[in-house]
Amino acid sequence: MSKNALVSFKGTKNINTEIQLTGSKSECNRALIISALSNKLVKVDNLSNAADTVTLDGILNSLREDSELKNEDSRLVDVGPAGTAMRFLSAYLSAKNGNFLLTGTERMKKRPIGILAEALKTIGADISYAESDGFPPLNINGPLNQKTAEVKIKGDISSQYISALLMIAPILPKGLTLEIEGELTSRPYVDMTLDMLAEVGIKHTWNENSISIEPQAFKAGTLVVEPDWSAASYWYGIAALADEAEISLPALKEKSLQGDSQIQKIMKIFGVATSKTETGISIINLGLSLDTDQVLDLKTCPDLAQTIIVIAAALGKNMSFTGLETLKIKETDRIAALQNELAKIGVTLTENNLVYTLNTDKLHFPEKMTVATYEDHRMAMAFAPLALLINEVEIEDMQVVEKSYPHFWEDLKKAGFDVSVH
Repeated sequence: MSKNALVSFKGTKNINTEIQLTGSKSECNRALIISALSNKLVKVDNLSNAADTVTLDGILNSLREDSELKNEDSRLVDVGPAGTAMRFLSAYLSAKNGNFLLTGTERMKKRPIGILAEALKTIGADISYAESDGFPPLNINGPLNQKTAEVKIKGDISSQYISALLMIAPILPKGLTLEIEGELTSRPYVDMTLDMLAEVGIKHTWNENSISIEPQAFKAGTLVVEPDWSAASYWYGIAALADEAEISLPALKEKSLQGDSQIQKIMKIFGVATSKTETGISIINLGLSLDTDQVLDLKTCPDLAQTIIVIAAALGKNMSFTGLETLKIKETDRIAALQNELAKIGVTLTENNLVYTLNTDKLHFPEKMTVATYEDHRMAMAFAPLALLINEVEIEDMQVVEKSYPHFWEDLKKAGFDVSVH
């Protein structure tokens, strides 16, 4: 049975703490696939303890141990709720020897994979849908028999499809040229993939909407994973809602491979400044929240959307946002989830021609608020900072944070929050 967290913050809302964040899930999952593709020539340092990363690491290790599987043997590969693992493994297993049934949770079976699967089939992969067309589970018979090096893929659905293809490109006999159709959302994540490949000797060319990677060998090296900027975003939210805050986050870099490092710039709107320290960064509430009517485009950092929208709502800012299209196919429909939970403090989030606008005219803070998480880790962590404004915030299914930030509740306690389990 799932447990709930009751979060509160008594006394003056002054927060002064140092938080050691886990390794970036985005970097870790790429590093693990790159390491596996290099036959462990590439090592990984500062591996995340996030559930998605633990799942992917476990799967890759077990596949390595079972590498003697005969072609006729079929192997069940279950990613659970790990979306990144589903996408990266769809490509990885297509390039590996063996027959696989790649599956996940019931929610995972509702998350589309067709664009990636069809792109892989164009290249020469033997993939079929075990249940519903365009969705997991997938039957994959590898290795693929490469028919072409050129493939087109939509850029506005998920950058993980593109990253999945780019990572297997160096081991394909013909390499790969990806033609990205339309606007590329979440470009920083594609840049992250290419930068990490470059760190271990894999060269690429990117001309306009075409990315090419020739067949080439990985060089020995170590990919050192930076702490997770997505996890850092919740501390920016906490800083914004506190009366005073100074929070140190060791080992984070101001200039990062991670697109979510944009939180530094975005949170200036809410009066939170970032400064470089000897060990990492420090975030400070300057008490200078700005009035703004700008439309904030979050297409390159959609994982920050819940944090930013909740903080804007709590501060009474009627802001507008674009670039939220991918939120409907994440762990849950994040737009609907935000609308449901913000209604509990009198705030609406409405859409008009792909522009989402907050209305905080009826904003109020009840004595207690119960937040549903919809099996989505980011819902729990985006809403928890409201405990600085509401006497008690109850977060349903508190274990959901294990997906990306297992120590979140312990870190809240370290910062002065009271967290009880019931």
